[in-house]
Amino acid sequence: MSRKIWATAILAAGIAPLAGARSLDARTFASTAAFRSVGDNGEAFGGAEETDDLAARESELYERGTRAMDEGDWTAAARAFQEVVQMSGARGDGARYWVAYALAKQGRRDEALAALRGFESKYPKSSWRKDVRALELEIRPASGKTLLREGGDDEDLKLMAINGLMSSEPEQAVPMLEKVLNGNASPRVKERALFVLAQSGSPRARQIIASVARGADRPELQEKAIHYLGISGGKGNAELLSEIYASSKSVELKEKVLHAFMLSGDKARVVEAARDEKSPELRAAAVRLLGVMGARTELWQMYGSEATGSVKDTILQALFIAGDVDHVAELARTESDANLRREAIHRLGIMGNTEGVLLRLYREEKDVDARKAVLQALFLQNSAKSLVEIARSEKDPRLKAEAVSKLAIMHDKDATNYMLEILNH
Repeated sequence: MSRKIWATAILAAGIAPLAGARSLDARTFASTAAFRSVGDNGEAFGGAEETDDLAARESELYERGTRAMDEGDWTAAARAFQEVVQMSGARGDGARYWVAYALAKQGRRDEALAALRGFESKYPKSSWRKDVRALELEIRPASGKTLLREGGDDEDLKLMAINGLMSSEPEQAVPMLEKVLNGNASPRVKERALFVLAQSGSPRARQIIASVARGADRPELQEKAIHYLGISGGKGNAELLSEIYASSKSVELKEKVLHAFMLSGDKARVVEAARDEKSPELRAAAVRLLGVMGARTELWQMYGSEATGSVKDTILQALFIAGDVDHVAELARTESDANLRREAIHRLGIMGNTEGVLLRLYREEKDVDARKAVLQALFLQNSAKSLVEIARSEKDPRLKAEAVSKLAIMHDKDATNYMLEILNH
């Protein structure tokens, strides 16, 4: 599963990224902050709300840096994120973290530490502060004791130190983490201890995480353990998750396991649930996850063999999530069920970059309601040029009026010129 798809899954599922406990390996990078955007004030940063050119440029550079890390091009990543830092915008704190991360991946540890120096004074309210401390511990593990003394009894810092210890002395770290799970630490700290254990290759760590995931130990952490097994991936984790899925009678818990399969990229097991699961809820959940995973071929095959309209609608939504324009367009042209057909047309309007497909569909379509659905889809895309073309050539007065009514409320030069053209006749 590509990191781009993984990111979509995270957004769709509403998973909050983890602060701290980050490791300098690509798997941990993908599972935590690669797609997180927070500003200097520690509040969520919504790229979709950016309106000014400066913010758009900042977002573009941040995305460029993320793509570079996705490709392992640490030099390009450091360069892109450094430009974001220099802009002193809303993403400066996160970008500064990733500059140091990319430098450390190149073995330039002194430069990485220098990039983090003064972070807390520069960004006192940033939610990346603990992440920065964790990264400093990983880059310079010998400094861990000093940092812990400065932080006092801060449980977060203790876990960061243990996380740094995992890579060099896992046999010492695992008992510490087990003690955290069995002690009086806060739920948040225990969850982060589980996260570190799930990434460990230590046999004892695997025993602990398996026990929690099965619900035999610390049942309040079972769902988190399942989630972290999915993030960590691997054959052993997949087999454990399958065992939990098969033995559980809880639909809710099985949904959590399916979600973990999605996170690990285990498409085969999600497909199996989508095809064979007796529970309609679980089938629907599996289908939606396949959309997130981009399983276009499998979803299309399922659609062709499905007889139930509600299930077909769920598969159609999954094809939309997967960005499968070709198959959604085919359904918009050929689906015999009028409601599903109109839904497919509506989805084309939301998908974007389908103006040409919609215009061809309008020309070929005979059903008035379907043609109205196409007009609405073009309106959703702000495709004034196509709507003007339709309004000029349409012979049906109802459809012509429908097109004009949409153009009348569009802030577009082509729409305005056509309104003036009507008034001048």
